[in-house]
Amino acid sequence: MPRPKKIPAVPLQRSTAPMAKAATIHDWMTQQAQQDLLRFITCGSVDDGKSTLIGRLLWESQQVFDDQLTSLQSDSKRHGTQGQDIDFALLVDGLAAEREQGITIDVAYRFFATPRRKFIVADTPGHEQYTRNMVTGASTADVAVLLIDARQGVLTQTRRHAYLVSLVGIQQVILAVNKMDLVGYKQDVFDAIVADFRILAMSLGFNSITPIPLSALKGDNITERSRHTPWYQGPTLMGGLETLHINKQGQSKGVFPVQWVNRPNASFRGFSGTLAAGQLTVGDPLRITASGQTATLSRIVTADGDLNAAQAGDAVTLVLDREVDASRGDVIALAEQPLEMTDQFEATLVWLQDEPGHIGRAYELKLANQWASASLTSLKYRVDVNTQAHESSKRLALNDIAVANLALSKPLVFAPYEASHTLGGFILVDKFTHATVAAGMIRHNLRRAQNVHRQALSINREDRERLNGHQGKVIWFTGLSGSGKSTLANALEKELHAQGKRTYILDGDNIRQGLNKDLGFTDADRVENIRRVAEVAKLMMDAGLIVMTAFISPFRAEREMARELIGNDNFIEVFVDTPLEVCEQRDPKGLYKKARSGQLPNMTGINSRYEPPQTPNCTLSNGSQSLDEVISKLTKLLHS
Repeated sequence: MPRPKKIPAVPLQRSTAPMAKAATIHDWMTQQAQQDLLRFITCGSVDDGKSTLIGRLLWESQQVFDDQLTSLQSDSKRHGTQGQDIDFALLVDGLAAEREQGITIDVAYRFFATPRRKFIVADTPGHEQYTRNMVTGASTADVAVLLIDARQGVLTQTRRHAYLVSLVGIQQVILAVNKMDLVGYKQDVFDAIVADFRILAMSLGFNSITPIPLSALKGDNITERSRHTPWYQGPTLMGGLETLHINKQGQSKGVFPVQWVNRPNASFRGFSGTLAAGQLTVGDPLRITASGQTATLSRIVTADGDLNAAQAGDAVTLVLDREVDASRGDVIALAEQPLEMTDQFEATLVWLQDEPGHIGRAYELKLANQWASASLTSLKYRVDVNTQAHESSKRLALNDIAVANLALSKPLVFAPYEASHTLGGFILVDKFTHATVAAGMIRHNLRRAQNVHRQALSINREDRERLNGHQGKVIWFTGLSGSGKSTLANALEKELHAQGKRTYILDGDNIRQGLNKDLGFTDADRVENIRRVAEVAKLMMDAGLIVMTAFISPFRAEREMARELIGNDNFIEVFVDTPLEVCEQRDPKGLYKKARSGQLPNMTGINSRYEPPQTPNCTLSNGSQSLDEVISKLTKLLHS
């Protein structure tokens, strides 16, 4: 392995402390294996010097090799910010856009080691629009190095990152007051910034804050004490990182999320995954949490042979003494230490998408390897990162941090985030784009999850359908205002009524005069409007009725929520595809005229979007068929 080459042309101080040199490759590998690993992030506001600091750490720990040096010298001339000198930030700003703009966009991970410890550092972006990337880097870190530009002091993004660091459970912070060279290494500047940050951190629950004055560019207090700060008696940055005690989570219960059912042949069946917490030993009685089935652990299989016991972090395959019903997403635990399940909980959310989050909208939730449909049932408050005040909110915008209640389509194994990051941390995923829209941390289970139970009834849906002589269904008409939804629904009901069918129409205007009279026409209110209608339609279908709903229902996500709630076999989506100009000509309620004159600010098709169905069960184009032909087509679809 080639030794890193010194860079004589760099006019910067460098540590002269010798690096430990292993006698052989075997000795070096043994030394590395015996060292513990510290994961840390660098965070803070934009241009506080995070990338430069990591580049300096890599240089000081002799991790810059010949090929990297050549590339770095070339890139520094083209994209560097230090004139003819080497720009250390380019060691970690790997994306072309980062080098061209001089900013960090994505999370950059780097490994380096000293004689005392191994490190994985995540360089996280400082721009507010890349907060999602910062959360990603912080989620696996033990320590945060929070940088502050000595010229700027504590900024809004400093406060945001400090709050997020606390939120993901990091309890140790190194406060790196950078660019001290640009303020003349003045102690009063350093002391004032430290005092401001300690006031900010009072409610964040950090166990330790280690303030260090430094200059990443000049090398002050990176690995050796700087002669420019004789008033500072604390550790250097490298010294602090090498000596910090790593506080690992004290979760004692065994937590094994099943990632894969390993069955290479008929004689072997095991459950593969990574032990997230606790310890499992051959002979332990285990429980499949969801089903409650128990079995004894007979083998712990790894690529290097069987183990007698597995520790947290071990990637293993568990073989049980008997067949049990378990698959990907199930969580295995010790039988005498069962885990909890819930379908409703309170959580802190960090919203990561431009598309707003609304109460009632359905998302996919991933918790460990478990998946379920989830929706926000209430937004309790949004957190102001500057003051940490709680503010009321009806929706979630990009980078918002809020506390909300969530309801799931089925119970999942969980734990509060402070007890288990594995069973307490989750993501929300958009059902259509599959983009991650939020990261969440479970705060606690909701009592209603245990207090509310489905009541078993003597008469069920099949009994009611038998009495009615037909199945219950929901026919969901969607389209712009004036497209003809209500006209078609009314005509269809007349035909079905003549056939002796039991029916009911849920019409937008009628519903808003009673059940939904408290709702307006904002995006959030439209989401809640359709959620309530879907719930009512499901109940009426359960009564054995053929239910027709005539609503604009502009958002694809809510229509799919209704389909999922009601059941694909019971849900018929009819898209009344009438062009906007035709709807405006009809304008039976005068709504388009008001919208065009500015009197109606949330008119679908004018100043509020309509998302056409992608795969409706039926599309009815304006004027292509007579009313009788349309009704005949719909009745055939109903009986197909």
